[in-house]
Amino acid sequence: MKKLKYIGLTVLVLGAIIAVLINNKSKVQAKAKNQVIDAYPVTVVTANYQKINESISAVGVTAANNDVNIMSETQGRVTAVYAKVGDFKPAGSVLFQVDDELKRASYTLAEANYQKTKKDLERYELLIKQKAATDNQFENAKLAYTTAEAQYITAKRQLKDTKITTPISGVISSLPIDKGSMVQAAPQATLVANIVDISKLKVKVNVTERDAFKLKKGDKVDITSEVFQGKTFEGHIETISSKGDEAHTYPIEIILANSGKTQLKAGMFARVYFKSLQRNEALVVPRVALVGSVKNPQVYVVENGFAKLRNVLLGGEYGTDVEIISGINPGETIVTNGQTNLTDNVKIEITK
Repeated sequence: MKKLKYIGLTVLVLGAIIAVLINNKSKVQAKAKNQVIDAYPVTVVTANYQKINESISAVGVTAANNDVNIMSETQGRVTAVYAKVGDFKPAGSVLFQVDDELKRASYTLAEANYQKTKKDLERYELLIKQKAATDNQFENAKLAYTTAEAQYITAKRQLKDTKITTPISGVISSLPIDKGSMVQAAPQATLVANIVDISKLKVKVNVTERDAFKLKKGDKVDITSEVFQGKTFEGHIETISSKGDEAHTYPIEIILANSGKTQLKAGMFARVYFKSLQRNEALVVPRVALVGSVKNPQVYVVENGFAKLRNVLLGGEYGTDVEIISGINPGETIVTNGQTNLTDNVKIEITK
């Protein structure tokens, strides 16, 4: 009897617990139902056209306007050196003297022979007019003169080549030979010096195919270097290549004057700022409004209180804004915050 009472009591307690649990579940479900979000809070901006001033920059390396390796055009021993590294030399300046004793002797002999055959030819010209000489004698005199003239010109040039000069004005950057060194002529000519003209510098940079079509020859650019903090050099676009490389970038060559107290050196890093002379207008939105991937950018547009997901085509980036080429219209309202909770066609509430 007691056992039956115990079982009955247990069943009664279990029933009470189950009833409580069912009641609590109903309350939780009812409460959750009452807390369903009716509209997602977001912040927005209005898409409008704005004036922009495009600025493209790229890093390049400066190069000398002229960079010339000077080769020996004669053979012999260097008897004098008239330059040192760092010297500025005008075009035509003598840098080295090569032993010229034999060359000078050959020149003296060639000059004497040239002068003699020249006078002989003049005499035969007079005699032929007086019919006192034969045509054969005149032709022989003319041939002798022509041969002597060629030998004279050759000897004169060979003597001149013993003075090694610079073909351009510039700064000596290297002198690999010293007094007493032996130099050779072509075909194994000796490198005797390198001279660079840095009165003007070239800066070669590569820009994207999109940017290459925005630039043109003669456009002004600003150039800066980390070596001269706060200093800006002015240059201009000299050439824009018509052929891109494997990375679809296009080489551009910049020219800048390099005079004054502050001078750049060849081989330095430089940043080039391409300044568009024309101010353009673009339809822009904040970059934070973008959702989706880089290849498939999207934005949420507000329509009658609902968020509509739109595909867009991007243009350039201007600070914190991006240009929208297509996908939205001026005046439309774009969601800038709260997109993570949104899906297409959900109700939203605009907050301040």
